[in-house]
Amino acid sequence: MIFSKRTYALILLFVMSFSFSFGQGDFNLPKRKTDKIRFQLINNLIIIPVEINGVKLSFLLDTGVSKPLLFNITNTDSLQINNVETIFIRGLGDGESVKALKSNNNFFKIGNAVNINQDVYVVFDQNINFTPRLGVPVHGIIGYDLFKNFVVEINYRSKYLKLHRKDVYQYKPCKKCETFNLSFFNNKPYMDLKARFGDQNVPIKLLIDTGSSDALWLFEDESKGISTTHHNYFHDFLGRGLSGNVYGLRSIVKSLDLKNFKLNDVNVAFPDSSAITYARRHKERNGSIGAEMLRRFNLIVDYGNSKITLKKNSNFKAGFQYNRSGIVLEQTGVRVVRERSNNNILDSYGQNRDKVNIDIVRSYQFKLKPAFTIVDIRKGSPAERAGLKIDDVVLSINGKEAHLLKLQQVIGYFRERPGKSVRLRIERNKEIMNFDFKLEDVFKKKNSLDK
Repeated sequence: MIFSKRTYALILLFVMSFSFSFGQGDFNLPKRKTDKIRFQLINNLIIIPVEINGVKLSFLLDTGVSKPLLFNITNTDSLQINNVETIFIRGLGDGESVKALKSNNNFFKIGNAVNINQDVYVVFDQNINFTPRLGVPVHGIIGYDLFKNFVVEINYRSKYLKLHRKDVYQYKPCKKCETFNLSFFNNKPYMDLKARFGDQNVPIKLLIDTGSSDALWLFEDESKGISTTHHNYFHDFLGRGLSGNVYGLRSIVKSLDLKNFKLNDVNVAFPDSSAITYARRHKERNGSIGAEMLRRFNLIVDYGNSKITLKKNSNFKAGFQYNRSGIVLEQTGVRVVRERSNNNILDSYGQNRDKVNIDIVRSYQFKLKPAFTIVDIRKGSPAERAGLKIDDVVLSINGKEAHLLKLQQVIGYFRERPGKSVRLRIERNKEIMNFDFKLEDVFKKKNSLDK
């Protein structure tokens, strides 16, 4: 799972660096064959309701993790975790390992599926917090422990999961579907695809990562032809991993073949080798396929039979987008906003025999609203050249008050077509300032600069 600070198209990739014990219970559906669970889809990421020991929380559903991870629990004082021991975990980035608590014998409930003896790993590092980046509360991630017990349907268009008991599930004939065999390494699923670099079709093995909202991550390998030499690229901040920041290159793959499904001009990120040392322990792995790609299909994920079935949906032909502004926003704290009250006061003073003057006295309320703060700006980007700076607070965008929008709606303005104008009103050191710039196609711009 990747956590991107740059495009919000990525999200944190947790790759556990220790061995797990599997003497725990399983998820079950008491007295049911199937269960339907609605989810939020934020930047292609699936956020599901999870109940832990009686406390209702929100988790990211991530095929790229082996064990549930719990964080951002400062506001859940009533949560009790059982039988803890201290361990250290490591993920993407070139920093140090992170201390965590391993807890077992916990009660988990997802929809009507329950597990009365679930392990969970609790991290108290405040830097590991999805909420500022996504704009919705997220308290943890879960993957393998749910997928291993069910056949899981993921409907990205209608935003629901279906959990099916493996012993009763029956596949339906589907001529418009493609089924792929899965292989597993450390309880994470991999599939084999083909990508086109220049004039060469290259077989690649990819981690299936619903916790990454990017389309593809690839590990450069000149011997196999997997490199940026076939297309323009630019340097970028790719995200923050469990063990530190991740930098690398953004580029495009000419095409990606999923049997009879073919997608052209696919966005791809090539992380620096220093940040993925642990991720490359699986020697055959060439990268990850993320939710920007997976959302173009509805999925049937069947760990028990080691296969995944894809059926393309109406997202299939959507273009691949990225942040063209260079601005990275977070929802950091709150700011005071004056809003007009819905209750107007009628003032009938000044009436005489001939007429009555009625004035409407408008009333206002001061409310606390989310503050959207610039936390990073890509070097040489339109936003940087316009004069925007880190720590600027966005007050409005293209004439719309920011506090009336969700974080992802604001970010959506930065992903529109090249040439689109963006007007920002910001607050900097208690001073209100206005900025204008146009979105750019970074790849074409780089090509013109290289010439």
